[in-house]
Amino acid sequence: MKTSAVRVTNEVSIPIDRIICNDALAALSEFPSEIVDTIVTSPPYYKQKDYLHPEQIGMEESGDLYIENLVNVFQECFRVLKRKGTLWLNIGDKYDGGRLMGMPWRVALALCGSGWILRSDVIWWKPNAMPSSVKNRLTCDHEYIFLLAKSDDYYFDTDSIREPHVTFTEESRMKGGRNHFGKRGGTPEKGKNAGNSNLHTARWDQAFHPNGRNKRTVWRVSLSKFPDAHFAVFPEQLIAPCILAGSPENGLVLDPFIGSGTTALAASRLRRHFIGIDISEKYCQMANERIAGHTLELPLSYQRSNQL
Repeated sequence: MKTSAVRVTNEVSIPIDRIICNDALAALSEFPSEIVDTIVTSPPYYKQKDYLHPEQIGMEESGDLYIENLVNVFQECFRVLKRKGTLWLNIGDKYDGGRLMGMPWRVALALCGSGWILRSDVIWWKPNAMPSSVKNRLTCDHEYIFLLAKSDDYYFDTDSIREPHVTFTEESRMKGGRNHFGKRGGTPEKGKNAGNSNLHTARWDQAFHPNGRNKRTVWRVSLSKFPDAHFAVFPEQLIAPCILAGSPENGLVLDPFIGSGTTALAASRLRRHFIGIDISEKYCQMANERIAGHTLELPLSYQRSNQL
């Protein structure tokens, strides 16, 4: 892949559209401040996979140390992120001695304590999640994605990820109340909607955005597989809304735990630049080969996920 560079102040430049094989903290420390538009990443889960590297994250002796190491990495991410930038963080949970650790929320709250602003929690529903033989708890088929911002005034392109309206379709669950649509004074729940004159004068069209409804916080996205990786990978359909909402066209997307390269691939297809970092030489090679083997000129077409 051809490597280009973004030039910043004081004649400092960094390579973009490439994978950096290094420890995330060490690599980020070499970056200038405030150059990245958005960060989309899924760090190694706690005690999930041993990459056989002395500086790896995920195999710490305790959950608290794992969280501390992640906070240190994301403090550097905070520095390299533009003032209006966002972080989209996917992280899974872990059972320890039969007890759920609550790791996603523990990490999110620790990041808030270090200066990040938590704006949304997204439920990633995995309809093809692996079955479980456990008999004393529920089978988990979801993970979290947290939207965190560096400032209150952050970039967010709502229109780029709107969903189709369902209120006036056969998928609507308001079966008993659909007869009031379009009728003057027919709006139900008068206390709830009493201040909306459009609804009470039958102007329902003005209460709904013409390009669709605001995206909901439950995303139905199936697990993906990549032939060279014998495990499920970060799905492009999960990443695409984060990149579209979090960065402008030609913006710069960072993934400090790039793994098999899905974030880079999705960013390229959506006409964004990327920087990927991974500590594993095996995964860096895999990501480069995967990106080189795909057509990147066309924008990514992804299936919109509706709220449950």
